[in-house]
Amino acid sequence: LLQVLDHLEDHLKRSEYFRFLWFPHSENVSVIYQDPTNKAGPKGLHPPSSSASWLWDYAVGYYLLEFLLWISTFVPSLVCWINRFFFWLLFSSRVENIALSYKIFNYECRFKQHVQDWAIPIEKTKEALLELKAALENNPKMVAHYPVEVRFARGDEIWLSPCFQQDSCYMNIIMYRPYGKNVPRLNYWLTYEGIMKKHGGRPHWAKAHSCTRKDFEKMYPAFPKFCSVREKLDPTGMFLNTYLEKVFY
Repeated sequence: LLQVLDHLEDHLKRSEYFRFLWFPHSENVSVIYQDPTNKAGPKGLHPPSSSASWLWDYAVGYYLLEFLLWISTFVPSLVCWINRFFFWLLFSSRVENIALSYKIFNYECRFKQHVQDWAIPIEKTKEALLELKAALENNPKMVAHYPVEVRFARGDEIWLSPCFQQDSCYMNIIMYRPYGKNVPRLNYWLTYEGIMKKHGGRPHWAKAHSCTRKDFEKMYPAFPKFCSVREKLDPTGMFLNTYLEKVFY
């Protein structure tokens, strides 16, 4: 993990769409480079190719994982072993895929899950991730499923964009629900949110979070402007729901 974080700038320069997966309770990281290919086949198109297989992606990466995570709901300490085992099994060797962009950027989300995804200033990446790692190490009863996905985006000028006026790192955490069973996650969730808030984070609008209007007013410099426009265009609250009422009131 430290090897990737210490050379983050090099990775970002090497690939147009760089991201990495960290496996909690370990030092293991899977580095992913995604770039347009200059290899041309018939009519300028490269034939799709993949080193993946149904056996590893589904029989092991889906069905076996779900079963083992279900077992871990009775023995939570198994999660540490599961994370390390699946890294070794599925992510420790080099894999190359060539296909149309939507097939590359989309990936298998497996089974039911709870997700949080916050964007923090890119310069806070190392500090925040190491803090999350330390929090897990210091709380043996708090377990985290793999992976923590870390990806990057350039800043923009969209008022409610998590990347508003800052190049950002998105840090995504996950807790699966094997066979639909809820896995205790509150301590992990609150610890993660606390770290993200501490480092100037902003939550993904379509993911779980506990923020209210007071939080968003601190996070987004243009939030009052957006609220005034929204109130002008929807004075009776026709387009609000329970979630948006928490955000705007």
